[in-house]
Amino acid sequence: MLERLNELPRVALLDAPTSVHRLRRLERTLGSEVRIYVKRDDLGLLGGGGNKLRKLEYLLGDAITQGCDTFITTGGLQSNHARLSAAAAARTGLSCELFLTRVVPRDDEDYRRNGNVLLDGLFGAMIHELPGDADALAAAHARADELRRGGRRPYVVGMGGSSPIGCLGYVAAAVELLAQEAALGDHFAQIVLPNGSGGTHAGLAAGFAASGHDPRRIRSFAVLASSDRSHQDTLRVARDTLDLLGSGAGIEDEQIVVSAGQLGAGYGIPTAAMIKAVQSVARSEGLLLDPVYGGKAFAGLLADLRQGVFAAKSAVLFLMTGGLPGLHAYRSVFEGAGKEPSVDM
Repeated sequence: MLERLNELPRVALLDAPTSVHRLRRLERTLGSEVRIYVKRDDLGLLGGGGNKLRKLEYLLGDAITQGCDTFITTGGLQSNHARLSAAAAARTGLSCELFLTRVVPRDDEDYRRNGNVLLDGLFGAMIHELPGDADALAAAHARADELRRGGRRPYVVGMGGSSPIGCLGYVAAAVELLAQEAALGDHFAQIVLPNGSGGTHAGLAAGFAASGHDPRRIRSFAVLASSDRSHQDTLRVARDTLDLLGSGAGIEDEQIVVSAGQLGAGYGIPTAAMIKAVQSVARSEGLLLDPVYGGKAFAGLLADLRQGVFAAKSAVLFLMTGGLPGLHAYRSVFEGAGKEPSVDM
């Protein structure tokens, strides 16, 4: 698998391996006997950092190998993937166009003009803003056809970069994580992360399966679609990624674990549990979770701790996926949330 990964085109966009460390003060604050670790995939060399850089390493590698000059992708208005696509395209000398849909029912200035949207423009991307019910991928392909007629060579990527090529970034991350786990001499009973477009979970699952490890150790919390839909999409892309690698490993239906319960009213819509989780990690560790992905998934981890899902003296790892600029788009949510400590065990 590693040989195959090394054969595929890739552009270096982050310092790997990203660090793993323990949240000891949070453990004490919670009174937790479970060891809580985080892997800092929220960090990166450019664009404000975040897990999408891993996917973009392979997507941009493929685009450049094909001689493309324009990178086109889709997402919600406050998409982290769009922001990092714009930054990575700027770094590699490609033009970037973003087709962003208004999928979250908000129209305030913070949401429409701050956060990731502000940075998209700063990185030089052309932004096409669409209604929430628009088919952004179809619009992106129509624009690509228009550019081709003008002699350009566009490369189109769907939401989150969660194609088999993009998921290769998290196959590599799985190998990295397993090596770090061995070096720590600790065993993660569970690896917890958010599930939006499914590519991060799919890539990790494919990497675990191809390395001879059970993907059931990975558990994601659905933050975009229902848990059933997220499970189906993640399983499909994980299997497609294994096919791309030429791996003989397989993934069974029950080996993809996606949990419900943290989505709330929908994608990008705050929940009380998310707000408490973001506050708790910020006030105990000085670390920032985003309100759309990491905050909801960490709320799920805290709920599992309260419910005794993890055995005493076990260890759990949370994958910090980034999205810090999104906090600025949710200023009013946190300003109105109060100042008292937020999480009790």
